[in-house]
Amino acid sequence: MTSSRGGRRRQWLPWVLSAALLIYVFGWATDWTRLRIALEHADLPLFITLASADRLAFFVVWTLLQAAALRRFVAHVPIGSVLAIRGGSELLRAVSNPLSDAAFFLGLVQLCGGRVDGVIAAALVPAICHFLMMGLQMTLSLLVLPGGLAGNLDVAIGAGVMWATVIAVALAVRISATRAVPLPGVRYVRDWLERFSLRELRPFFLSFIVLTAFDVMIQGFASRAFGVPISWAALTGRIPLVYTSFLIPTLGNFGTREVAWAALFSEFGPRDALIAYAFSVNTVFLAINVLLGLIFLPRALSLVAAVRWARRGGEPVREPPWRDPTEP
Repeated sequence: MTSSRGGRRRQWLPWVLSAALLIYVFGWATDWTRLRIALEHADLPLFITLASADRLAFFVVWTLLQAAALRRFVAHVPIGSVLAIRGGSELLRAVSNPLSDAAFFLGLVQLCGGRVDGVIAAALVPAICHFLMMGLQMTLSLLVLPGGLAGNLDVAIGAGVMWATVIAVALAVRISATRAVPLPGVRYVRDWLERFSLRELRPFFLSFIVLTAFDVMIQGFASRAFGVPISWAALTGRIPLVYTSFLIPTLGNFGTREVAWAALFSEFGPRDALIAYAFSVNTVFLAINVLLGLIFLPRALSLVAAVRWARRGGEPVREPPWRDPTEP
């Protein structure tokens, strides 16, 4: 009964939070006349092109890195199959990021023959590399942000929390390795870290360096196309904080992106223009997610169904286990 109630709360929580944040943003904190003026002064065709490029770049790079992690550490699965499953799950991202990720990982479990632990471990490789990259990104930005450490406490605190997390995990793993102080659950983290050497993770870090530079560049050009030019240093330091806000379970990040963007970049434009920019980015991303889902969902479902049918019938699954659904 308790589990059922908790599940219902998790289902309703994104709706409640999104509704509350959107009511606050558009019903209380926004001057609709100024928001309309901000939209009228934006170069919408250029903005839509840049925002679409940003979303598609993240989709392609994350999918390729997750496929590379699976192929290197778990099973030699076809890249196109991972692309199909990831693309199909993007339809759910229009509603909820956790729901989309859960569907994606469930598809990967089917793809890799039920190896849940291996799939989770490999799926975490890009996520952890991205986490470390965001910490490095915020740390380096403090060297060039006007006002330095004292004038950018939000960035400093964000970087400090991330590095404190890394240090705490490293210390826990080190203490657990000596077996002097047994720490529940840390053994699994240590086993996971020992499985992936730094040399093997190097391509993932390099990929995120390139993706981070591209993201900052695109966001900078997109904000300028919208009439709210934001400095490159501020984007470098505060974009990770925007992404961290997405941990709040809302529908398609509506509400959280607007509040975060208006709060973190307030010195670069009117609040209404920043909210209009963030809302427009969310709208473009929503359209891209729905489009990707509609394109890939039939292929993803047929792929997973074929694998389950083969395994249920006791048929051996050879390598490669099936014809790539993205091939003609």
